[in-house]
Amino acid sequence: MTEHSGLDSAERALFTETIRRAMSAATGQALDIALPELGWPDLLDAAPELVGPVMFRLLGETGAHAPLLLDVLGHAGADPCALPFTGGHWVRWERHESGGDEQTTRSPGDTIDAELPLRRVPDGAVLTARALSEGRRALGWWLLGTGHAMLGLARAHALERVQFGRPLASFQAVRHRLAETLVALDGAEAALLVADEVALDRVPGNPASAALLAKAAAGHAALTASRHCQQVLGGIGFTAEHPHHRHVRRTLVLDGLLGSARDLTREAGAAIRASGTAARIAHL
Repeated sequence: MTEHSGLDSAERALFTETIRRAMSAATGQALDIALPELGWPDLLDAAPELVGPVMFRLLGETGAHAPLLLDVLGHAGADPCALPFTGGHWVRWERHESGGDEQTTRSPGDTIDAELPLRRVPDGAVLTARALSEGRRALGWWLLGTGHAMLGLARAHALERVQFGRPLASFQAVRHRLAETLVALDGAEAALLVADEVALDRVPGNPASAALLAKAAAGHAALTASRHCQQVLGGIGFTAEHPHHRHVRRTLVLDGLLGSARDLTREAGAAIRASGTAARIAHL
């Protein structure tokens, strides 16, 4: 990717590693407090090309979470009081004040995930087109990072596990599942890169359509990763001690936010049927 933030490759690598360490050491409210000290708010204006590929992808790869999506939506001029969720539902991402108790501010039964502070609400306001596009691109990168985290876990297990006197990775069926996962993730990354380039006006295209398809591709890829990697991991992937199940839950939640892969694919198909033509998303 072309550098536009004033960071050379070495500085970008150092910044990425710094953020990775921060996300590996903290999550939730603690991470939300730590990231501004590392310059997170300035990135939204000064280096938007780092927001998705670095910040949100690393959230997925490390398994951490923080309400960065709210910052992206706010930066796009939206009041993220509630977010659309698949199935016609609405959820609120609760941002807790510094010093608050994250567990006591949520009541059991009204959240959609045990870790993410997402609470069901009866309704919400429609997001602007720009906010929806930027939010979808951010979530797409988060899903991509989550997919790569699952692929990494499955690959390590396949290399270490011995079955019938042979490494699990030597079996063709296992290798096919891992290869199909990697292909899906690489395709989603290509779609996200195009969507980012269109949004930043570096190539001509429709930002809303590009973001919609990129989020759909990322959701599909992450769901593919969750299925294939679970098959490779076998029973251990279901256990509470193994991190795979946490990434699967995270995938299901993130895919549902701002339109699931299934919903967005149907939306794109309906638009094609209505117009009678499939417009070129990006002119490369």
